[in-house]
Amino acid sequence: MGMMRKHSRAVGAMVIIQITCTGMTLFSKSAISRGMKPSIFVAYRQAFATLALAPFALYIDRKNQPPLTFKMLCKICVVSLCGVNLSLNLFYAGLNYVSATFVTAVTNTIPAMVFVIAICLRLERLGIRKSEGKAKVVGCILSLFGAMVFTFYKGPVLYPTTTHEEAMQKSHLSVKTPAYSKEDWIRGSVLILGANLTWSLWLIMQAPLMKQYPAKLRLVTLQCTICCLMSTLWGAFEERDLSSWKLGWDINLLSVAYCGIVVTGISYWLQAWVVDNKGPVFASMFSPLALILTAFFSTLFFKETLHCGGVLGAVLLVMGLYGFLWGKKKETKDMAASEPIKSNNQTKDTRVELDTISCTSAEIEVVPEAQRRCCI
Repeated sequence: MGMMRKHSRAVGAMVIIQITCTGMTLFSKSAISRGMKPSIFVAYRQAFATLALAPFALYIDRKNQPPLTFKMLCKICVVSLCGVNLSLNLFYAGLNYVSATFVTAVTNTIPAMVFVIAICLRLERLGIRKSEGKAKVVGCILSLFGAMVFTFYKGPVLYPTTTHEEAMQKSHLSVKTPAYSKEDWIRGSVLILGANLTWSLWLIMQAPLMKQYPAKLRLVTLQCTICCLMSTLWGAFEERDLSSWKLGWDINLLSVAYCGIVVTGISYWLQAWVVDNKGPVFASMFSPLALILTAFFSTLFFKETLHCGGVLGAVLLVMGLYGFLWGKKKETKDMAASEPIKSNNQTKDTRVELDTISCTSAEIEVVPEAQRRCCI
């Protein structure tokens, strides 16, 4: 009963996380579509995240306070700039040119991107001769191919069967969004893929940084604060009209507060709990749920047209994701079964916290120099 209850809680937590992620995409899309600048959105979002996380960071990490030297602060600034700040600004800039469904679908390419970068940096074994290695490679190719199909091929309309103008007249609650041209789709796709790439780099840079500064919650709070300051400076340079910075009691305030407090604050720790108890593969298995929910609500509220190419691209993305997850899970099981217990004098192999299949932390071995030639 205890195991079943724990499993049910993990499933419930992942469903809540996917619903939260769906809300983040839809709220963000609504605010950006109404003319809110991406840099301003990021600045306010990270400000809310900092205010939400700071009290918990001070309390939880009060007994674990590593020294914040100038060198460490510079490292945190670089990671925040290259990862969080650049990734979020590219993400929200791209959100203005493509549909919310596309954004959610292409997010499934992040595990493949992290895996490819980890291979290039020799942080992970490929093992192409083994079935799990082949599954990971095929999964990466399918994910990237699915993203290309989603971007460049539309095909016949599946839903709605009425025209966009007729649908808008029938719904008074819908948020009117502009029609996307082919150039918009290409521009938005490049921006979103760039956001995913920088986020993947952030995940890799985050791993050794957490080894040097183990107060994880305080580290996340510092990065949110730095990202807020950077986005504020960039937003002030980009938009000097003070009226653009005003927040009223509208969807803009709700969006930044939701993304900062609920997504960054609550979802992060829920996912960390699930990964700690059930593993990163289990957490990643629920990613397509956000895609289904986003597609449904985008069609309902934004009146986005669902094309055959979008469905085909999404299917390829999900197939690629699950193929990669299967390979990763099998590899992890094989390594756990074959790896002997190391003695104290064999503990010099470096290990970093990195996860190629979710946005949290897990362990992955840094391949020793003597073994790098036989990894592929």
